[in-house]
Amino acid sequence: MLTLRYLLAVSHLFALAIGIAAVYARGRALRRVRSATDLPAVFLADNWYGVAALLWITTGLWRAFGGVEKGTDYYLGSHWFIGKLTLFGLVLLLEFKPMITLIRWRMAVRKGAAEDLRVAPMLARLTFLQVPLLLLMVLMAAAMARGL
Repeated sequence: MLTLRYLLAVSHLFALAIGIAAVYARGRALRRVRSATDLPAVFLADNWYGVAALLWITTGLWRAFGGVEKGTDYYLGSHWFIGKLTLFGLVLLLEFKPMITLIRWRMAVRKGAAEDLRVAPMLARLTFLQVPLLLLMVLMAAAMARGL
């Protein structure tokens, strides 16, 4: 029987798969940006990364603090969980510049205005820096789940 606990865990893992694929695709698309005609691929990958982030955050908070898993005390008492949150914070810091820039680019595209695309290589680097942090989060989550 499917339980809420099971569905939240599966959704959290699906978000991981979607997110890692999306962030990698966005980084590759940003590397190829030469003109505004290259932006739809960036925006599509970024949309999927946003979906994954919303799913991650929603299911993660629900699992950790919603009373459906091991309990808030367990999570807050786990150095693996604190490490995972720290890595998540680093991902958010690395995501700040790409997020703001892509919002501006989307607004400019809607208005038919020119965008300054010279920052695309830097945004690609910031994006690719997130991948190993996300993978380390998986390692920490697995350690936490096994009570290490």
